[in-house]
Amino acid sequence: MPKILNDPTMETGKIGGLQAFQFSGKRIEHLGATEYTLATIAVDVSGSTWGFAKELRDALIVAVEACKKSPRANNLLLRVIMFSTSLHGGVEEIHGFKPLSEVDTTLYPDFRPSGETPLCDAVFSAVGATNSYAKKLMDQDFLANGIVFVITDGDDNKSKATSLSIKEELRRGTRAEEIESLVTVLVGINAGSYASILTAFQSDAGLDQYIDAGDATKGKLAKLANFVSQSVSSQSQSLGTGGPSQNIAATI
Repeated sequence: MPKILNDPTMETGKIGGLQAFQFSGKRIEHLGATEYTLATIAVDVSGSTWGFAKELRDALIVAVEACKKSPRANNLLLRVIMFSTSLHGGVEEIHGFKPLSEVDTTLYPDFRPSGETPLCDAVFSAVGATNSYAKKLMDQDFLANGIVFVITDGDDNKSKATSLSIKEELRRGTRAEEIESLVTVLVGINAGSYASILTAFQSDAGLDQYIDAGDATKGKLAKLANFVSQSVSSQSQSLGTGGPSQNIAATI
């Protein structure tokens, strides 16, 4: 759920017509370019991430700051969400879709992990918000594609959404031509014991990739941040081609 909006240039939208799932994004009239890549980063802050919460936040900030240096930075809109049952609604925005120039990572909150893991809800929110906001852009003659990263250390254990509802939302966006292309990447960090479960979830939900980023060490998290920023840049460079980027790495 988005926080109460104090910025009049932002607005709230529904995901898949469901009141329980909402997002925020920049009002169309306040956008300056004619084409955008919508990037979403969803970060697991359930209790099991407690031991590497600071490092995970640091990696998120490094990834976002690296995106700001992309040649396509002016054509990127970023949404960052956290997910845990300890948060209101299970999924909470740090911020909705906004230009990178307006993203102040010094305001990103400290992660305080607790609760269980609503993984399906986080993925559904990420995919659904991207489809919904891309439709708003496409309806106003903008070009739009998207890329989603969902970073977790374990399996879903508390969601309203399901693998099937995620797959249906992915198919709906494609069939309705609401978005040019959407790349979806599930990333496991410190999740080696869940690799088979997360790989099965990736397949069942229709996500493009599952990547095991390894243990939550400083080096591995630095590689994760670089992977995110490089993948966002690659997907943005493919905008207008009619398909997803072919340059997103299969491993970190």
